[in-house]
This record gives sequence, C-alpha cells and structure tokens, in this order.
Amino acid sequence: MGGGTTRGFTFATTPETAHHVPVPANDDATMADSLDYVKICESCPPGDGWGPSVTTDTTLNGVPYAPFSKGDKLGRMADWTAEGKDRERGGRMQYNRSYRDQQVYGSSHAVTFNAPPAEDESTFSLVSNTRDSTKSRYGRGAVFTRGRGQRGGRGDARGGRGALQRTGGAGGRQGYDRGGRQTGGARGRRFGWKDYDKPARNRDASINIKADWQLLEEIDFNRLAKLNLDADEGEDLEDYGFLYYYDRSYDKQPVKGAEKKLMAIDRAAYNVTTSSDPVIQELAERDEATIFATDSILSMLMCSPRSVYPWDIVIVRQGNKIFLDKRDNANLDMVTVNENAADAPLDAADGSKDVLNQPGALAEEATYINHNFANQVVAESESSKIDMANANPFYNASEDTDPPASKAYKYRRFDLSTNDEEPVYLVVRTEIDAVQKNAISGEDQLVTIKALNEFDSKAQGSGGALDWRSKLVTQRGAVVATEMKNNSCKLARWTVQSILSKSDVMKLGFVSRVNPRSNDKHVILGVVGWKPRDFANQMNLSLSNGWGIVRTIADMCLKREDGKFVLVKDPNKSILRLYELPAGSLDDEEEEEEQEEQQPAEGADE
Repeated sequence: MGGGTTRGFTFATTPETAHHVPVPANDDATMADSLDYVKICESCPPGDGWGPSVTTDTTLNGVPYAPFSKGDKLGRMADWTAEGKDRERGGRMQYNRSYRDQQVYGSSHAVTFNAPPAEDESTFSLVSNTRDSTKSRYGRGAVFTRGRGQRGGRGDARGGRGALQRTGGAGGRQGYDRGGRQTGGARGRRFGWKDYDKPARNRDASINIKADWQLLEEIDFNRLAKLNLDADEGEDLEDYGFLYYYDRSYDKQPVKGAEKKLMAIDRAAYNVTTSSDPVIQELAERDEATIFATDSILSMLMCSPRSVYPWDIVIVRQGNKIFLDKRDNANLDMVTVNENAADAPLDAADGSKDVLNQPGALAEEATYINHNFANQVVAESESSKIDMANANPFYNASEDTDPPASKAYKYRRFDLSTNDEEPVYLVVRTEIDAVQKNAISGEDQLVTIKALNEFDSKAQGSGGALDWRSKLVTQRGAVVATEMKNNSCKLARWTVQSILSKSDVMKLGFVSRVNPRSNDKHVILGVVGWKPRDFANQMNLSLSNGWGIVRTIADMCLKREDGKFVLVKDPNKSILRLYELPAGSLDDEEEEEEQEEQQPAEGADE
C-alpha cells in the first residue's frame, strides 16, 4: 500500500479496489469526527489522481457530466454580496457589464443535473403579490433605440446615442442624460407616454344599433390595413357644372397685420347622396358598373383605418349592384378638427366647459370655413369661367335663390376586377373646385380647395400645434407636419378625393380666428399648393389599400340577398361592424328623427 501526505491528511491507496480514502495523518479521533465531508471515488484508476478519466463520452458509468476546458474562465460559484449591491443601487447593477458573470463553457448542460421533481410537486403552488421585476420602469410608451453603442451596451446603460428621448406635452424635448437622469419636460411628468394613464373616453355611436339588426362581420383595423388591390387610373364618363379660375393673389404671403378676412359668401353647394343622384341612377340603368358611390363616402371608407370618431355608411344592394349611401345629417358631411391628436378636444360629457372648443362646435366651424374659403379664393367672372359638357344637375334656378358655387362634378369609372371572368367596376362622383393656368405651359389645371383652421394653440385639444401667425412663414414644414399628425384622417380623405377626381393641384388654406375666444371671425394666413400624389407619399397614404377595403366590403354584401346594410365604425374601438337591416328599419328611424326635430320647433312658435 502506497501513500502520501497533503495538508495533514494521508491518502492511502488500495491497489485491489482502486479507492482513494482521506484519513487523518495523526489518527486523532477529534479530527476524524470533523471530516463529515469525506469523499470516496470509485472510478479513479490507481495512481491517476483525482477527477474522472479522460473520455469523449458525455456520461460516466451512466452519470452525465458537463464538458469543461481548463482554459475557460469560470464565474462566481457564490456571491453573497450581489443581492445587497442591487438593493443599494436600485437594481441597476445587473445592467453593468463589470458585475455580469462571464459565460461558462458547458453551462447550457446544467439542466441535466436538475433534481427530479418530487411526487407531490404538481399539487404545490406559490402565491405571490410582489410585482414582476422585469417590467420596464419607463412605462408602456418607452421605446429604446440603439446607436453605435450597441456592442458595448452604451446605448442602454450609459446614455449616449441610444438614450431614450421623447417629446413632452408642454415642456419641449425630454430625454435622459448619460447619468440616467430625466432632462427636459416642464411639468415633471412621469416616465412613459404623457397620457398613458388617462381614462378612456366614451363616445356615442353615430347611429342607434337596434336589437333586430343582424351582425354579419366584425373587422378590426389591423386586418383592414393589410388589404391591397391595384386599380387603374380611372376614366371619365360624364362631367357637369362649371369652374371659375383660382385667384393667385392668395398664394402670396400676406403682410403681418393686413391679412385678408374670411367672408361669408352665399353660394349653392350640394352634397347629394349616391342613390339620389340622377346621373348615377342613369349610369346604373346603363349597367356601367357594379359599385356606385360619391367621393365623400368613398374616401371615408378608403381611409377608415385612420378614423377615430364614429361614422356609418348605408349600403344598398339592388340586383347585382351596390350603392354606398349616407344618411341625412350624417357625420360624413362634417369636417373634423384634431381627430387624430393624442389629446383630442374634450366633449361636454368628458368634463369640458369650453363650449367653443368642443368637437361638435369645432366641426361646425371647420365646415363653415371650408364652404366660404372655397368660394372666396376664386375670381368670379362670367367671361373666363370654364363650362363643363353639362349643366349642374342639382341646381334649380326656380327654387334656389343663391347662385351656384364654382363646382364641377366628374363621374369616373375604376376597374376593381381581380380576374377577367368576373369584372367589377366602380363609378364615383368626384368634385373639383376651380381651375388655374400652369405657370410654365399655360395649360389649365384642375384644382381642389380645402382649408385647415386654427382655433387656439394654447387650448386643450390643440395637439401641440405651433402658433400659425408667428411660425407659418419661418417653420411651414413643422406646421404642416403637426397638422398631418393631428388631422391624419381628414387630410387623407381630402387627398384621396383629389386623386379620384384626377386634380392637378390641391390647395390648402390656413385660416385662424381673429380672437381665440370667438369663432365667428377669421382671417386667411396663407395658402399652400401640393400635387395630390406627392402629398399622399408624405402622409404614407396607400391608395391600393383603400381599394382593397372597398372591394372587401362590397364582396361581403354581394354574397347576401337584396336589402340594406349598415357599416358602422365603433365609437370607442378600432373596429368596423357590418349589420344587415330588416325591411323598413332605417326608414322608421328617419321618420322618428324628423318628428323630434319638428316638435321643438313647434314649441318655440307657441
């Protein structure tokens, strides 16, 4: 029997059994009693030292072991101070590379050595009320982007190029410096999006949903945004009305303090629904298309994923034809204000006491401004007006006291077919407001005229808009970008209407109140023109997505029998619902609304 001495212990070797047994060198009984961790290794050959034998297998006598290499750096086996450090530094130490354990070779094999679960472990459950520590401390709206510091973690832990930045509501730019401290933001807002914890608004539906209406489809906006259908440029079928020339003097920037006032000009303008249009009725009899609509209704459907406020479209199927209609006094006729703003104007039900700046009052004001602005910026001259092939189909000189407005109605047809066997065409009535001479070629260009309005840049619901009087000239791009964000749906609809009519230019006027506390007097601060398709690219507006939505809704109705349907935008969710109406349901509702309107009027007369 051979042996050796190491640190007071004699290792006795028994060649027959190849055991290594550590025993006390001085046979002291008290020392032997303290050796409660005596190890016996049965696998070591004689004289080969400690550890398993060299082999390429991952099991040793049926027992698995993790691979290892003498050159690998090992992490801490135990660090009793780590928890205390995390608590002292607010838990941020775990993101510092200096305190992170290095990757251990073969650490992925550690699951092999897990103890088998006990028999009663399946019935055991742990209830804890502590919050999840992995939740971001910046709130739901935090977005982290990495710059050049991605490799070393500088973008997250040390600020640098990848530091979090966002725009605060009232206090300019807000971010985090290299030390992780909050910078910017005037009112000391909490981390996260400025309005992430505000209560949800409850709006009323645009139409009363009755119990006997059958729900056919429910489509969320995410599905609508994935639809695509390429259509042609369209062809002209008929044109009606006349056009005046646009007054180019409004393109010049007005002198401060000498802006032109917006005047109330009485002109007869019409927005007749699809099925009541005599020209569309004639085209339907000639079997020119399958789907019929007006540009106002069609643009709302094509831009529905951008909408926030409630609306509805009545769909009538007669034979193999679909008519997209609107109800009388529908929301589609009103021009919304800051519909898409993060902090949209509050209604009276939401606690707003500012009557002038509530959504309903702002919509009436914006509709009034658009009607008068389009009539004011044209030069009315009988000698220079452009007459279409046919007269205005809605104007009756014997009944209308006001002269007709400058308006041309073009009935255009688009091909929405997906195959040659089943052709599907759409006819839409488009509108054009004026005509102007091209500055280079001298040719006539078709113009659509719209107006954006400013009510009060400091009021609730302004959406962080800049002061137009001081910023429209020096920072016009920033003003337009803010309007694209706050009025995304409205501007998208105007752009779609301009493209459908094949207009060459879309004029946008900037109209502001003379006094922020009065909504009956306005001034024109400037007019800017864009090519409709260029403006659509700036807004990331896809016309093929709009055509896909139209064709999808039409196919849903064509699969059903003849009757009436209502497409309703949910007032509080990003969802469209398609209902099938029983016969006469919508007619009864319209009669009830007329009676309710007549009763207050009769009471006032008494």
